[in-house]
Amino acid sequence: MSNKETFFNYINEGNKTKGEAIILGAAMLDGETITNALVRIPLKTMNRHGLIAGATGTGKTKSLQVLAENLSDKGIPVLLMDMKGDLSGIAQPSPGHPKIDERHEKIGIPFSPQRFPVEILTLSEQDGVRLRATISEFGPVLLSRILEVSETQAGIISILFKYCDDNKLPLLDLKDFKKILQFATGEGKNELAKDYGRISPASTGAILRKVVALEQQGADLFFGEKSFDTDDLLRIDENGKGYINIVRLTDIQDRPNLFSTFMLCLLAEIYSTFPEQGDTGRPELVIFIDEAHLIFNEASKALINQIESIVKLIRSKGVGLYFVTQNPTDVPDAVLSQLGLKIQHALRAFTAKDRKAIKLTAENYPISEYYDTDEVLTSLGIGEALVTALNEKGIPTPLAATLLRAPMSRMDILENHELKDLLDNSDLIKKYNDVIDRESAYELLNKKIEIAEMEEAKEKARKEKEEIEKSTSRTRSRSKSTRQNPFVKVISSPTVIRSVLGILNKMLR
Repeated sequence: MSNKETFFNYINEGNKTKGEAIILGAAMLDGETITNALVRIPLKTMNRHGLIAGATGTGKTKSLQVLAENLSDKGIPVLLMDMKGDLSGIAQPSPGHPKIDERHEKIGIPFSPQRFPVEILTLSEQDGVRLRATISEFGPVLLSRILEVSETQAGIISILFKYCDDNKLPLLDLKDFKKILQFATGEGKNELAKDYGRISPASTGAILRKVVALEQQGADLFFGEKSFDTDDLLRIDENGKGYINIVRLTDIQDRPNLFSTFMLCLLAEIYSTFPEQGDTGRPELVIFIDEAHLIFNEASKALINQIESIVKLIRSKGVGLYFVTQNPTDVPDAVLSQLGLKIQHALRAFTAKDRKAIKLTAENYPISEYYDTDEVLTSLGIGEALVTALNEKGIPTPLAATLLRAPMSRMDILENHELKDLLDNSDLIKKYNDVIDRESAYELLNKKIEIAEMEEAKEKARKEKEEIEKSTSRTRSRSKSTRQNPFVKVISSPTVIRSVLGILNKMLR
């Protein structure tokens, strides 16, 4: 048996699946594609998370696109964090190309252009379905983490949430939260001190400054109503395809706190609301975070800690997390160790530091008698990658240098008119894009302050009236007292007055 035949059997035996699977491509040996030596990823293990890594221009985003559209084709919804803005073309079929046909002939599978159901979401003022959450839904713990406040300040935030709950003051947006911060050390300080303890103005001032900093990054667009329901990420179209929900993030790359806020809220909401799935053989939702190195480089410690926790726990909810980045070392070790699927595109060794990083990367992959991993990492072409996944028993599949299949959808963005048509036909835009500003803590506290000021004014007027009445009463009392004096009565009597006037008249004569 030749080396190629042995390798063919090795790959096919290691990639056997009983249930549904996604075909990524065909394995390669010594730079040659071995037709029908198919590299498969079992759907059953797609909730075990994964990594797509490689240098710029090696095909990471296209690998993400292939995974997303194949998941959709099997009825599994997908959420994509689109940092570069080049994934909207999934909504249109590929125009095809002779090179694509040639690639698929080498792999041994047909190429069939398709479009997929797409929903465009946004955190900012860009066109798309508006993603929002209320301050109350975010909660005091997550809010404290994203604001990176001290333990004392976090305690104050918890007290303010409790006060608002006790007094039926809805915390919906940032202006509500800023108002309760001001109220706590202003008009309401005595009321809060009585039931919850004294709150330091210095602490609320520090919290307020951090809220303003978050607000300047656009968080005022995120906090509010109507809150996005995570169940709307799980929609299936009339043809049985899962919706691919694309979050446009091209304009918030320089606003990491806003993205951190969104990620914290989304992951926490999914974890708290999705039911335990058990062993169903397929994921409920798969989330891809493109350009993940931007997140980990700029993210707050709170976000990194939260992602580490979620990666470990959310698998049981049937949710898979996939990070797309330039180098595996961009991802924290605690996260990297939890990832089942690894698609490693080419890395470039321009410096000693790069060569060291490549050696470290090679150590993350199973040892293979067919590959010198660190050499293969620098020799892969565009659309080629080292792939290892978990089989249905949770065992890593053989490491395979893989010629990846081409996306079935367009490898480009939508034209403006195509995007407009997509948005015009969106049911979610009709559901979420009307701004709601109902009566909440801001308005209710303002009313409370107005009533208190009116009561204070009334009390002041009452006291002033009492003072005037007392003063008038004292004047009358003195006047009455004077009239009742016997001496005054005598000298003011008519007889005395006439006598005095008579004497005066005589003197004047």
